[in-house]
Amino acid sequence: MPDYGSYCPVAMASEVIADRWNPLIIRELVLGNTRFNDIARGMPGISRSLLVQRLRHLERTGVLETWPSPTGRGNEYHLTPAGRDLERVVDSLGRWAVEWLFDDLRPHDVPPTMLMWWMHRRVDPSRFPPRRTVIEFRHTAPDPQTIWIVLDHGEASVCLQHPGFESDVVATATTAAFADVFQGYQRWAEAVDAGRIEVAGAPRLASGLPTWFRWSPWAGVTRERADRSVAPTP
Repeated sequence: MPDYGSYCPVAMASEVIADRWNPLIIRELVLGNTRFNDIARGMPGISRSLLVQRLRHLERTGVLETWPSPTGRGNEYHLTPAGRDLERVVDSLGRWAVEWLFDDLRPHDVPPTMLMWWMHRRVDPSRFPPRRTVIEFRHTAPDPQTIWIVLDHGEASVCLQHPGFESDVVATATTAAFADVFQGYQRWAEAVDAGRIEVAGAPRLASGLPTWFRWSPWAGVTRERADRSVAPTP
């Protein structure tokens, strides 16, 4: 397939990042996922062979580098300075979609496991409780499922099976209610006050839970757009 030509900066940039999946790979790297399996989990639908192909393409074009894993097993992928500069591009794409494709966004379609994976990546370790804390998320619908997020030593881990520790705080809601908070359609306190989310546990932990998460990078603009969509017409 012929390239776009080197006479236009937009054409040249498109050859690097405009292939399907490439912007999402860059998004995962911007969010701090450096291991192959972690990148793949954030992109359901891509085959492992295609992910390998796309990572190699981005390495050849100077967007990322492959580093040996500190564990001695496998590799990690890290953005180069040129790759880190694409964070502005990824952010602009997200903001543009919220502004102009708002009515087509379907945040409620996210599966519970994917939502919990996104949430565990968007945490604020500086706000974590001083000891290991287990959050039990009980999804009641459309597919009932219980998933745990364990906060410990500045790290967050997702457990699809019981982690072996007693839950410190339990949040119960539909996946749609959790997704609305993560995406920015509703604040956590609003969802709790409305009865969409129920929280059980020590008051200190129950009130602190929403501060442990940073939510979606586009939660703020989504909230603004949602507010405009329901504002009364003059």
